[in-house]
Amino acid sequence: MKVDSVDLFYLRMPVVEDIGDGSQDSLLCRVVANGHVGWGEAVCSPTVGIAAWITPMSHSGCHPVIDSVLGMELNDPADIANIYNQVRKNSFYGLLQSDLLISGIEIALWDCLGRSLQAPIWQLLGYKKSEPKLPYASVLFGDTPEQTKQKAVDIKNSGFQAIKFGWGPFGTSTVAADEAHIYAAREGIGSEAKLMIDAGTVFKESVDQAAKRLPALKQAQVLWYEEPFDGYAISSYGQLAKCEPKVSLAGGEGAHNPYQAKQLIDYGLVDFIQIDAGYVGGIGNAYKVAQYASSKGIKYVNHTFTSQSALSSSLQAYAGVAQSDISEYPMEPKSLCQELTLNKVEIDSQGMIKAPEKPGTGIEINIDAVKKYLVDVELKVNGKPLYLTPRI
Repeated sequence: MKVDSVDLFYLRMPVVEDIGDGSQDSLLCRVVANGHVGWGEAVCSPTVGIAAWITPMSHSGCHPVIDSVLGMELNDPADIANIYNQVRKNSFYGLLQSDLLISGIEIALWDCLGRSLQAPIWQLLGYKKSEPKLPYASVLFGDTPEQTKQKAVDIKNSGFQAIKFGWGPFGTSTVAADEAHIYAAREGIGSEAKLMIDAGTVFKESVDQAAKRLPALKQAQVLWYEEPFDGYAISSYGQLAKCEPKVSLAGGEGAHNPYQAKQLIDYGLVDFIQIDAGYVGGIGNAYKVAQYASSKGIKYVNHTFTSQSALSSSLQAYAGVAQSDISEYPMEPKSLCQELTLNKVEIDSQGMIKAPEKPGTGIEINIDAVKKYLVDVELKVNGKPLYLTPRI
């Protein structure tokens, strides 16, 4: 079969706040091939992603992404890899946005292929079974330590055995203020649960500032210290990894190709590599990183802070990797992402989750929600419309 059509839907909350919450809008991608439909989400600014799809060619290395996707063969995983490679080749100077856009389209291609073959994506990747993962509740820090503690208590009472606090006020004032939040989170979740801290790249490349938080992180028995630096500050990660007291580092959500993720493992010395399938180039690239991490004895973790569709997509790449046994689980998405799917990745009686056994991602998109949050967009060049909001 061939890729007959690709539609991009810009979805957005009525009000978008200036906070670290990517669930406020979405670029939803729909692929149709021989009557089969697949869906995926790209982690990018929706209108910029749309522009990367249809922007007029600038030169041989700057084609619109559409040139490398429509009409292409879609019969097996090798065809998806070929489409991705064509985008990398033909839209090279359109990166980074081309990388982000093709991530969502690539996921939709996998979903479409899986549904056509009546097989889950993880099975098409070669895994024999979908291994259980411990979901950790992923939330923002409270404005105060008291709010952070209450969040932790509420999440513990809801049955979660692991929690990650991130962004918010962390790293924006004093070391003492950050320590208060760290200790409040540990007190709220209890001594037995896993606790992770996400600095949200707040220290940019300052090893000294990031290291000042290590004693409190160590005392609170934090499992990992996530993204203290910008994703490209590889040497800063490597230096912090050698500081005392030793606290495991995590990062990688900003990697938009496997090469960046591998550098973070090899030179950033992270103990946990976190990959977002909607950012790294799709499920195929995420799978490559998962396999590389396993070969290096590093735990692979998904990055997912938005919808259940994105969660299932992110699980596919390491579904069969038993030693990578923890998963980010979005806890505070906006209503857009809460309503986007008709089903979800269920937490079982043991408090664990798995990539679904159903074909494709196993997640069904709620068309009514797409209609509800759809933004009407028209992009023109010289008066000629290149993009109009697709019909549902």
